[in-house]
Amino acid sequence: MNRRKILFIILATILLILFYILGYFLIPINTKQNLKLPSSNSNEIINYLKDKNYSVNFLDFLYLKFLTTPKKGWIYINKKTLPRYKFLNQVGGYANHYTPITIIPGETTYFVIKMLSKKLNFSIKDLIYAYKQNAIYSEGNFLANTYNIPIYFKEKDTIDFLIKNSLKEYKKLSITYLNSFDKAQWKKILIIASIIQKEAANNKEMPIIASVIYNRLKKNMKLQMDGSLNYGKYSHTKITPQRIKTDNSFYNTYKHKGLPKEPVCNVSKNAIIATLKPAKTNYLYFMRNSNGTHNFSKEYKKHIINIKKRKKYIKELKK
Repeated sequence: MNRRKILFIILATILLILFYILGYFLIPINTKQNLKLPSSNSNEIINYLKDKNYSVNFLDFLYLKFLTTPKKGWIYINKKTLPRYKFLNQVGGYANHYTPITIIPGETTYFVIKMLSKKLNFSIKDLIYAYKQNAIYSEGNFLANTYNIPIYFKEKDTIDFLIKNSLKEYKKLSITYLNSFDKAQWKKILIIASIIQKEAANNKEMPIIASVIYNRLKKNMKLQMDGSLNYGKYSHTKITPQRIKTDNSFYNTYKHKGLPKEPVCNVSKNAIIATLKPAKTNYLYFMRNSNGTHNFSKEYKKHIINIKKRKKYIKELKK
């Protein structure tokens, strides 16, 4: 075999290998949209992907090792199907990394900002400044949900991201149930939803508590709801008779008729929907029972009976 023929075979083999490799990295791969990389080590990432039922091998390891810079942590893949090379680029790409942040239903912005500062290593001062610059309302600007915060975001980016995404969902809900979106009208909805969020024992109760609020407002009765006093830094503070007596803020629905001037907390979609679609009842009162839910009543006499039952239950617990 002459040298030219040998050279041709070698070149043809190299081309075949290159075409195989090119074809391999162009093959579409089905992917989950959220992955949590266990480390920044390419070999460990390959093993992790295998455990997640991804078909990967040594070629994928080489790609991650030499053509990307993987980083430990959560990543967001923006499509469910990608060519293999694009998938690997996203796995190894800095821009796709994020930190999941959960805003708990009923939590106040005072504590949300503290949580963001701790989890993202942000300045509380800068978060507060960004919030004041971007907030539509003084409270309730964050829809309770889990958000994926890109790791390259700073304080301003994060607050802007949370408020914009929340507002987008608010507008969807408003258009669905009200056929339009008005900021002033939506503020009232958030105020009612925030009280529901603080008072309800579960999602099932929310439309019923909404009906109590509307029924009391219609009769020009004070709402007299403890949850309205769980605002700001008092989010987790037990409401006592002394607190009710001394708190002179507009949040105190024992002292002031009507709704508070601002939402009490950040709310869930369920609380908003309950506000928009309250149950049809004649209830004016409710009291927590021994099961942790509430007994509802339309007559004050029945409410007094429920209060006595509650006091008896608490007394027995202390024995």
